[in-house]
Amino acid sequence: QVQLVESGGGSVQAGGSLTLSCVASGLKPNNYCLGWFRETPGKEREGVAAINSDSITEYGNSMNGRFTISRDNATNTVYLQMHALVPDDTAVYRCAHRESKHNCWPVPVMYKSWGQGTQVTVSS
Repeated sequence: QVQLVESGGGSVQAGGSLTLSCVASGLKPNNYCLGWFRETPGKEREGVAAINSDSITEYGNSMNGRFTISRDNATNTVYLQMHALVPDDTAVYRCAHRESKHNCWPVPVMYKSWGQGTQVTVSS
């Protein structure tokens, strides 16, 4: 069973940067997709970015090039670097797993396992 543990959230002023981490265990080598999503009360869960075991990446439409997803195979960790943060980026950021490297898009319904999330708060 895949388990995901996020970290790295916190409070930052607008214009600042944060890097989130998600450590995954139980992955099938060379055939997986990991994604980052964010949740805000009253809004639909939003796909931020996804990366598969071939390091192919996809980003959500509203990220505007400010976020970068990457992974470290040695530690089974996926990162989300966030720059030029704005208050609208405030959310709980969650990592999720999909059991295939194909069609690795940040679309929430495609993912089966989810982490608990880490809070990001951006103040103006």
